[in-house]
Amino acid sequence: MSTPRSQTPSPARAEVRPVRRITVVPPGTPERIGDALERLAGIAAECGVEVADPESAEGADLAVVLGGDGTMLRALQRYLGSEVACIGVNFGRIGFLTSIPSDRLEEGLRTAFAGGYEVGLLPTVEATDGRERWVAVNDIVLASALLGRMAVVGWSVDGEPLGELGCDGVIVATPTGSTAYNLSAGGPVLGWGVDGFVVSFVSPHSLHARPMVLGRPHTVELSNRAPDVPLQVIVDGHEQATVEPGGTVQLAMGPAHARLARLAGSSFFTRYRETFSGEPC
Repeated sequence: MSTPRSQTPSPARAEVRPVRRITVVPPGTPERIGDALERLAGIAAECGVEVADPESAEGADLAVVLGGDGTMLRALQRYLGSEVACIGVNFGRIGFLTSIPSDRLEEGLRTAFAGGYEVGLLPTVEATDGRERWVAVNDIVLASALLGRMAVVGWSVDGEPLGELGCDGVIVATPTGSTAYNLSAGGPVLGWGVDGFVVSFVSPHSLHARPMVLGRPHTVELSNRAPDVPLQVIVDGHEQATVEPGGTVQLAMGPAHARLARLAGSSFFTRYRETFSGEPC
């Protein structure tokens, strides 16, 4: 199977349409949101917005996501490749991908339904092992499948070998995912609008391992060089497959973009400051 790649530039913004129809994505644990569904239904009725069943969301302008970043990623994956943009009301711990605090649900949704939102197009990364293909909005991680055992990963870029490293794993992150596991592992933050991705090693057994930022034309190959330690393939936080010793995975930017809606004025840099510096907006 050929390596996934696309030469299409990544647009930063999509056209905003008037909100006439929405669908709703609740969290996996409904008790987290209390009476939020009833509150949302009341605002939708007040604004003349139809609420569609999630299974029949065709023609919806927005998916209103009630939850944290995990629920947001699930929604972005679900509507990937469609015209449905996802806007989040934060009922999680961090909620970096959301733009409406839970205690301002009514105010925020009134603004959004009146057209006071923007849609950003978030790039994706794709991976294939020659049999299966995976698409991530945040990141694709190859990690040791055996607790306490070090992975040994060989890597190359565009067919040029760059050596091998003992480590806990490798993160391949989009700009969206650069503020997630990649940030915790010491990788760089990529501002939204950058059409690139970052490769970061987790706890590398080396003094010289450094993250590498790459662009859309580049292809990365990761190979499992350990004699007896398989690697887990984890896509947006969910385990998808295992790479046995000797196996390889090829990764590159994908052609699809996720559609993230945010209230107008809620920029990446505002959320970054609020989330990671603790300073007020």
